[in-house]
Amino acid sequence: MSPSHLQPRRLLALTAVGVLAFATSTACGEGITLRVGHFPNITHVQALVARNFERQGRSWFAPRIGQDVKVEWYAYNAGPSAMEAIFAGSLDLAYVGPNPAINAYARSDGQEIRVIAGAVNGGSALVVQPDSNLAAPSDFRGKRIGTPQFGNTQDVAARAWLMLGGLRITQTGGDALVLPTANPDQLALFKTRQLDAVWTVEPWVTRLEQEAGGKVLVEEKNAVTTILVSRAEFLSSHRKTVARFAAAHRDLTDWINQNPAEAQRMVREELRLQFRTDMAPELIARAWSRLTVTSDISLEALQRFVSSAQQVGFLHAVPDLSRLLDVP
Repeated sequence: MSPSHLQPRRLLALTAVGVLAFATSTACGEGITLRVGHFPNITHVQALVARNFERQGRSWFAPRIGQDVKVEWYAYNAGPSAMEAIFAGSLDLAYVGPNPAINAYARSDGQEIRVIAGAVNGGSALVVQPDSNLAAPSDFRGKRIGTPQFGNTQDVAARAWLMLGGLRITQTGGDALVLPTANPDQLALFKTRQLDAVWTVEPWVTRLEQEAGGKVLVEEKNAVTTILVSRAEFLSSHRKTVARFAAAHRDLTDWINQNPAEAQRMVREELRLQFRTDMAPELIARAWSRLTVTSDISLEALQRFVSSAQQVGFLHAVPDLSRLLDVP
């Protein structure tokens, strides 16, 4: 994806003066601005809960990483856009799916991206129309399947699944048409039957079920859905700060697992106030049941995404993954 496709929703105004202040303060050691990206999805629960803590005046990260570190949050629709922001130097950390992170790592010859923690497993699925007879990849010949963004984790999963079933899938067509479409638009197009199926993540899986009568055909219960990555140069220059953030992220993950009802309430409130997405508590609870919130990650767990990306043509050679995982 080219930089011209980079269209992040800016959550905090970042002016030219702010950029200069960031560069000056960092160089002088007077403070660090830590710019963190995430998506408005339940599968990015740590970011949503952390932002809601801040809204309450109870910052989770500030007391754990140091008062001289300012955390700024930025939202993206999907991983490729967030990775372009990493390349541009406008993000330092990001909650993102494994495929965009691995693709960015490969594109930069292992120079730009480091995986520093896990975040969420599960929560992604292939949803078909309520009266659909689709049951296997071969049934999707001539069908239209929506995914969140070209090259994101669900986009690659959809293409790989169809190809494993014997279909020819290209970036622009083939035996079935995979259509990268923003999550809110997926729901509208699914309701009007302009999409035969959608491969996406929570809360959109549950919304497709409850608001459009969709049926889950394939559920990736144990697959890695969200990881926490760092810009490699930032990790090298500010390793102690990133280590403290990663430790706070792990503590927050534990808190979420120990307080699921409160975490669900905070996620619902943050989605409503920050993203104007109002979801019923029952919807949040249903989506939550598909998630495993975990900070664990391993190189072995990431290997399958390399194979899938190769299969669909997004990676033409196996990258050396020895530097990909770097837990500070």
